[in-house]
Amino acid sequence: MNSRVVPTDKDLQPVPIAALSVEVERRDAGWAALLYGANGVRSLALAGGVALHAVNVYIATTILPSVIHDIGGLDLYAWNTTVFVVASILGAALSAKLLRGAGPRGAYAIAAAVFAVGALVCAISPSMPVMLLGRSIQGLGGGFLFALAYAMIRLVFDEALWPRAMALVSGMWGIATLVGPAVGGIFAELGVWRAAFWSLALAAIAFAALAATVLPGRQARSDQRSGVPVKQLIVLVAAVLAISAGSASSDLAWNIGGIVLAVALTMLLVAAERRARWKLLSTGAFQPASAVAALYATMALLAITVTSGEIFVPLFLQVLHGQSPLSAGYLAAIMAAGWTAGSIAGSGAGERGARRLIVAGPLLEVAGMVGLFVLVPKVSAGGLMELAPMCVAFLAVGLGVGVTWPHLMTRAFKAALPGEEELAGASLTTIQLFATALGAALAGMVANAGGLVDPGGVAGTAGAARWLFGAFAVVPLLCVACSRRVIRVS
Repeated sequence: MNSRVVPTDKDLQPVPIAALSVEVERRDAGWAALLYGANGVRSLALAGGVALHAVNVYIATTILPSVIHDIGGLDLYAWNTTVFVVASILGAALSAKLLRGAGPRGAYAIAAAVFAVGALVCAISPSMPVMLLGRSIQGLGGGFLFALAYAMIRLVFDEALWPRAMALVSGMWGIATLVGPAVGGIFAELGVWRAAFWSLALAAIAFAALAATVLPGRQARSDQRSGVPVKQLIVLVAAVLAISAGSASSDLAWNIGGIVLAVALTMLLVAAERRARWKLLSTGAFQPASAVAALYATMALLAITVTSGEIFVPLFLQVLHGQSPLSAGYLAAIMAAGWTAGSIAGSGAGERGARRLIVAGPLLEVAGMVGLFVLVPKVSAGGLMELAPMCVAFLAVGLGVGVTWPHLMTRAFKAALPGEEELAGASLTTIQLFATALGAALAGMVANAGGLVDPGGVAGTAGAARWLFGAFAVVPLLCVACSRRVIRVS
């Protein structure tokens, strides 16, 4: 029997698994073992934290037009997303320090409290600058919650349950995509957008209380010291802001300038990370021959592909295929639903099956993006015959990342050097958030270059769709090579 240990409230010293309410053996590590008894309550706490962060993203996006109508700030519209993502990256990067210092229970409570404070600031905002302050605080707390959920999987579950636990946690994004717009839409329709943020604050407090009852307390004192990678964080944030600022303009020169500056800052980040005493990413992240580098690259390319498609699909469906905003939003959510379904369905695969899925995932994304390249730019009335093939392509893109994701994250945990376990959990979230920001910014640049703004209209939107899906179909092709390397070195 697998004798992996589970942390206690007193410290994180091992106790026999037989002492738990549910015995978990590797051969019995199915969904029942994860969702039943004490493990089920822990799963609810960790998945709930990620769900809170994810649902907030979609609620905020949905109610933002109502916010602008009430308090103004149209010129700062895009910065609601930018400041939230940047703050989330900071929270994810600092989560390892928080976990080591406060322990699982304390770290989760602090993260939820920060998120709740941010939501309250948003709820009472009299102007857009105050709203941006609240969104920044929310993003910091959300980044904490997001990263801590992955990091705590290693602490509270048997290793045999890691793939399913990661599938459950990452699957919250798919659920949030379905729930968030509907909830946000209700608050917007009722004209009470502030109540959306009040409800998020109350939900954060509730999850903090739940975590306090089921997660272990402060870890036993460790001789290992930890610090904050200040230089790397500054450079990383600057790179995100550079690419975001570049994508906000329809001027090609400005776009290129943003990319060049972001590349230069990324190179500076690599140099700083190699010399730094305190790391932002796991050791080996910038060593091409290492398993960690291959894993990070594969995850980043998968996330960039999904983000590039997701961000403009609702617009393309409305302009080119006559869909209402609500139906377009839910059709686009098929990608996220595919991610969730793929994660859950593929998480139980054994080692041989996992290797196959790691290679098959990027191939599914290639097929999906090629299908969208062919189908989306063709203007239609949006009937079943036109939409059904697109839905299949949306599903393929989501499934591609979903079937692969839990196995990549499990390997990333196992590839971490001793003493870097908390850092591994935080770095996975940092990579995902950075890739999401990068994918969104690059997609904006490609769409603008393809004619979204000039000439605009139906013809410009069709050109933007053709350029976007054609250009980003190359990304999962690169990912195929990275995924083959993953199964060779990990």
